[in-house]
Amino acid sequence: MTPAYKRRAMKTPANPVLRSWIDVPADHDFPIQNLPYGVFEDAGGPRVGVAIGDLVFDLSAAHQAGLFDATSLAADNVFARPTLNDFLRRGRAVWTEVRHWVTTLLSADSPTLRDDARTRARVFIPRADVRMRLPVEIGDFTDFYASKDHASNVGSMFRDPANPLTPNWLHMPIGYHGRSSSIFVSGVDVHRPSGQTKADDASVPTFGPSRALDYELEVGVFLGTGNAPGQPIPIEHAADHLFGLVLLNDWSARDIQRWEYVPLGPFLGKSFATSISPWVVTLDALAPFRVPGPAQEPAPLPHLRSPGNWGLDIHLEVHLQTATMREPVRISAVNFRTMYWNLLQMLAHHTSNGTPMRAGDLFGSGTVSGPTPESRGCLLELTWKGAQPLQLPGGESRKFLEDGDTVILKGWCQGSGFRVGFGEVRAKVLPSRES
Repeated sequence: MTPAYKRRAMKTPANPVLRSWIDVPADHDFPIQNLPYGVFEDAGGPRVGVAIGDLVFDLSAAHQAGLFDATSLAADNVFARPTLNDFLRRGRAVWTEVRHWVTTLLSADSPTLRDDARTRARVFIPRADVRMRLPVEIGDFTDFYASKDHASNVGSMFRDPANPLTPNWLHMPIGYHGRSSSIFVSGVDVHRPSGQTKADDASVPTFGPSRALDYELEVGVFLGTGNAPGQPIPIEHAADHLFGLVLLNDWSARDIQRWEYVPLGPFLGKSFATSISPWVVTLDALAPFRVPGPAQEPAPLPHLRSPGNWGLDIHLEVHLQTATMREPVRISAVNFRTMYWNLLQMLAHHTSNGTPMRAGDLFGSGTVSGPTPESRGCLLELTWKGAQPLQLPGGESRKFLEDGDTVILKGWCQGSGFRVGFGEVRAKVLPSRES
């Protein structure tokens, strides 16, 4: 027998004409076509919710009210947990089931909640009245280096402008293992790190606060289900393991990084902080925005050949607000569709040696940069290693970030009459604890 949630879901979440009985403006990040997941907290403790307009749909309270009795989750309120991990482990069939059912409950022609004021009061909370938490307990974090424009710019600065890419770059997604304990949700401010640096004209290094603190505009991807040790995830099945995306700022201390990265790569220049947005936009919500990626020459080896179009048409922006500014100013914009290596290729490569992945693991795309100066995704590129300072309104300029600066990343996919957005990830730079 067809489950009740499928009998009642007459529209699909990707349908652009889908409308909710909750009024959401056309330029809002969280319409019914989106329905991102997050973990919020109020006096009732932490639990899982979905964003719809300026409201949180409390899925735990909805489960307690019997609204999930027609689904496969009827016997287990996975939404009462302080993270999404238990829900992620259920796999794509359950993710899709819940998404369709929530869409049905929120659809304009569904009376279940629309006409029940008492239950509505129980399951909806203004987003302004809750505190967002990290949505997932993150076991492992890997950051890639998947933008050809970014890699080419950095290679031109520090290697050979005529041959900016390393010999392996066009053959596999390059990455490094980060640190999950220093991943913070939007709104948690970041202290300037201290570490060893060495000036070009110095004979020995010194220790102190970084003088070249930078942000990196990235997209993060949460793994839903993992794989057994020694069992790679084939690229044709990689999408089944990916749950959803967030915005990610991989803070970088460029002077610390420059001194330490040879021979083993990023370490203390990266491990002090990574910031992510609190709402996880599902792969299903992003399906209408899949586009062809850049041509890959030479063709990847067979295990990395992408099945279909897996570029994503996501508009991304960086805004900066200094301590003297009343409002932030946009300093760069780029589209995620420019990324050379896609999400499926990253996961397939990551597990190609049999690495076991787990529900809640996170990997970042690496800095998202485009082919024009205004589409560069970090200050290292925007200022060309500090040689071309960024000019800001009011006469200020920046080579790298200063104490009191607030960095805000935003992103969305633009549909016809609606957008599927990520909200924002923001954090302020605080002075070093060594100062």
